[in-house]
Amino acid sequence: MFARNAVSALKHGLINTSTSRLIHSSGVLGTKVAVVLSGCGVYDGSEVHEASAILVHLSRGGADVSMFAPEKNQMHVVNHTKGEPMEPNRNVLLESARIARGKVEALSGLKAQNFDAVIFPGGFGAAKNLSTFATEGTAMSVDSDVERVLQEFHTAAKPIGLCCIAPVLAAKVLPGCEVTVGSDQEEGGRFPYAGTAGAIEAMGSRHIKKNVTECHVDSKNKIVTTPAYMCETAVHEIYDGIGTMVKSILGMAK
Repeated sequence: MFARNAVSALKHGLINTSTSRLIHSSGVLGTKVAVVLSGCGVYDGSEVHEASAILVHLSRGGADVSMFAPEKNQMHVVNHTKGEPMEPNRNVLLESARIARGKVEALSGLKAQNFDAVIFPGGFGAAKNLSTFATEGTAMSVDSDVERVLQEFHTAAKPIGLCCIAPVLAAKVLPGCEVTVGSDQEEGGRFPYAGTAGAIEAMGSRHIKKNVTECHVDSKNKIVTTPAYMCETAVHEIYDGIGTMVKSILGMAK
């Protein structure tokens, strides 16, 4: 019944997806936080569990959330059942709308002056669509709007949150900062992407070892990071680690 009603509403233009803002369920506007998505799906976009965990913890913290994504094609599309590239290509903004329930705006419209903090979920989209880290490593380039947003929030001394692989964005754009992607050792397969820590150091930033349920707070630069799915672990530990990140960000933003 719901599906039929939703299709009918879309057909007749009754679902409004023109606004990007999610109002906290209490109806009271809180800390204004921008969440930057990179598509939908771990292998070619935003990691869905991470994005959802961020939104849940922001909602519980009373935040007023808006979502953004670059309006451009993905690096490629991956068949998530096979881990192989497939056609046709897809648009990052349109794919991100799946997570945002339609309420997402082009990243070009995100201005630090309108928000108290910004958060970047992980997923390979951060390394493929928000940057070229997946293909170029430490020689990576960063999407121009992603770079601008990070610099704007940093200059304004407003909190920046990043999880999973996304901390490489800050490491590149804001050299000298401190971030974590978990461990610099694989630890028997627990941290399969441990080599990322060395890349962070090579780009002129500092990697801090943290457990998946922890976050690292770079107080000087107001950057908060947590390993999330850089660690092979249970989903509730990912959720808990993201919770510590979001709590720290909201505390900084007040």
